[in-house]
Amino acid sequence: MDDDTGSAQAPTGTQAIDRAAELLTLVVESPGSRTFTSLVAETGLAKSTTSRLLQALERHRLVRRDRDGAFRAGAVFTQYALRGDITDVLAELAAPTLERIGERTGETVTLAVVRAGAVITIAQVDSSYLLSATTWVGLDLPAHCTSSGKVFYAHDRLPLPEGDLVPRTEHTVATGIALARQFPEIRRRGHAVAREELEIGLVSIGAPVFASDGTVIAAIAVTGPTARLDRRRTEATALLLVEETRSLSALLGHRPAPT
Repeated sequence: MDDDTGSAQAPTGTQAIDRAAELLTLVVESPGSRTFTSLVAETGLAKSTTSRLLQALERHRLVRRDRDGAFRAGAVFTQYALRGDITDVLAELAAPTLERIGERTGETVTLAVVRAGAVITIAQVDSSYLLSATTWVGLDLPAHCTSSGKVFYAHDRLPLPEGDLVPRTEHTVATGIALARQFPEIRRRGHAVAREELEIGLVSIGAPVFASDGTVIAAIAVTGPTARLDRRRTEATALLLVEETRSLSALLGHRPAPT
């Protein structure tokens, strides 16, 4: 048992590595998050020692804190896991981001990925309004009509469609060439907008989530009626989305290239 008095010395050398490894193993192998108190109790380490070691592990992205302050496996492990099937890991990691956006906007928030050439919604936070968008999880929608789809097109995650595109409304982009004209602006501003392109009265704003290598692995979108998402509120929502998706991308190890 460590001495938790002011005269206690920080562990050094092999001892420090062993203690940090013990903490890391407990966090990574736990089926859920681990509280600071539970880690202190299980390891028998002093609170001050546990705190120092956890801070070091957090700095190196080996552990992270969830919204309740408990510890989970960090971005290094997430990046490794993302080499396989990203769905479950990404949905769990993005959950706090989706919830924050939902709380700030009150609208439906979705997380989508590309699967077999289609845009698939894998997670959703429902709107707090009675008048809200539907459940998007599992729906097969034409990508050119959605903000998430436009994000994936603009970042080369989907091949540019050729010829005429299926019209869903009078505002649907008509051709692949016309769709491609939007890509430079989507990349420059960091978000895409689909206003009444899928359905009259419906607006969606989407932003990319980047992996550590700069690949867009997901898109987060806010969807709601034009009655609430007017031009001014659309811009405000887009700024929030860009801020939140950049933070999530940073958690995945992405570092934007200097401009």
